[in-house]
Amino acid sequence: DAITLSENSPSGFPIAFRSCDDCALSPYVRRCLEECHLLEGMGRLRLLNFQHNLITHIHNLSHLRHLAFLDLYDNHISQMSGISALASLRVLMLGKNRIQRICSLDNLTKIDILDLHGNQISQIGNLSHLSELRVLNLAGNCISRVDNLQGLDSLTEINLRRNCISTVTEVDQLPCLQRLFLSCNSITSFYELACLGESCSLSELTLDGNPVALETWYKQAALRCVLQLRQLDMKRVTEEERRMACVTARKEDEKKRESHKQAMHKVPDLPYVDSVCVLTVCFSVCSRLLEAGGASLQSLSLSDSHLAELDGETLRLFGLGALEALERGWGVQTAGAVTVIAFRYIHFDAIVPTLPRIRVKFPNLSHLIFLETNVSRLPQLAALAQVRRLDQLTIHPKGNPVVSLSLWRSFLIYRLHHFNLHKINNLEVTMNDVISAERLFGTLGHIAATETPRCRLLVLLEESRKRQLQFLLEGRGRRAGLSPEELRDNGKLLGEGLSRALFNYPNITTTCHCIPDRTSDTNLKGESLHKLWPSMFMEMVRDYVLEMRDRPTFRQACLNRLSTQGK
Repeated sequence: DAITLSENSPSGFPIAFRSCDDCALSPYVRRCLEECHLLEGMGRLRLLNFQHNLITHIHNLSHLRHLAFLDLYDNHISQMSGISALASLRVLMLGKNRIQRICSLDNLTKIDILDLHGNQISQIGNLSHLSELRVLNLAGNCISRVDNLQGLDSLTEINLRRNCISTVTEVDQLPCLQRLFLSCNSITSFYELACLGESCSLSELTLDGNPVALETWYKQAALRCVLQLRQLDMKRVTEEERRMACVTARKEDEKKRESHKQAMHKVPDLPYVDSVCVLTVCFSVCSRLLEAGGASLQSLSLSDSHLAELDGETLRLFGLGALEALERGWGVQTAGAVTVIAFRYIHFDAIVPTLPRIRVKFPNLSHLIFLETNVSRLPQLAALAQVRRLDQLTIHPKGNPVVSLSLWRSFLIYRLHHFNLHKINNLEVTMNDVISAERLFGTLGHIAATETPRCRLLVLLEESRKRQLQFLLEGRGRRAGLSPEELRDNGKLLGEGLSRALFNYPNITTTCHCIPDRTSDTNLKGESLHKLWPSMFMEMVRDYVLEMRDRPTFRQACLNRLSTQGK
């Protein structure tokens, strides 16, 4: 082996000598060693193997500053001390030992593979600084909860087989994770795996050996939870299996939705002001549903005063506190799957600030539902323009007084014309509805757009409209080659858009809350002035002629007025 062992070293430890040219091998396997040898003259050693020995403590390695691979598998090591100086280490194998706590890794920032399987570790920790770690093996330990994974930005594989795990969190914070092995644990429900649905990179998952894997709907639920899975329990996922999972999940969604509606109908009808009082009843019902529900129904947030749940493609928010669910870290795929958001027992004015974020966070949103949200005025409906895209809108008569107004539907069709709404409260929007809405509100909108002063328009409009209006008014939109007729047509198009935009949601920073009314009033005053002006002008001319008939007297009166003003 080109190694000379000496037992008579001054330090009291065995010393190994190796030629300087041989720095890639270290044959200390199965030597019944109880201590790590002091390797003299081996400062450039890169690979060291102490497998299958009786070593209890890691000593005599701090001088190996170039060591990249250290294998201490199958020893009697109980503490990870003695490795903190090995800053060049890339692979650390400490499987099948007696380690109880992960530590002493502060300086090992270059580590690429960390194997701690078959130990007595009960908690994941002290790993957040290992940004280059790609493979982590913690199988066969005593871990009950998966957490403390922040900062592992390069981790692609984590093995957690044969632990006591019942809850998995923070997996969605691992941007590069591709393989997650959770076989033979204590996971009983997909609620404990909700974060997996937020992972955008996970492609291989094992859950066999868990109670949840015994359920008849297990495979379909797993594929629904992680849409991009390529392998489940070490078996390739076929397109047919994925399609069947979607069909089964859709049927289960319908059953859950129907049971959910029936449970909600049992809640007594109360006015909006008392709706908070029924929240406890609703949430207790919802809690029972969540406990009995399938994998497609996920509870995002639950308390005595609010509930947020994701049921397939529908996000339901009950109570003011449920709006916090909109701020959570939504994965791209999970957010993209949401097409319906339902609000209940939340004041509409509290919902409005979230609308711009909803537009960005849920790009495929097509249907909004408002039930007992106290929508009482038409200007409130104008706030929905911030969503930018909708196919359906439902404003339930229960708890929304605006639905009792005769023109509320026409106003919505006119104000949200750019949405091209297909249905409002489950009724088709026809071309006759659009024409009628234009007749009712188009004239008033045109007056508001054409008669409101420029400075007032810039104050009232949102930023995008301000830039558009400024561009046209300053003449910068007049490209070479455009005829006067084309310029007029452009102005008409802008005016048509502005006429809708001026029916805006009342903003606390805006002093004017009824722009069309004030503009109409200004227009009436202008028309009155136009009618009275000829007679007023005649009276003004007559008065001046009479005053100037006696010129000396007129000059004296003017001098007196100037003298009085000078004093």
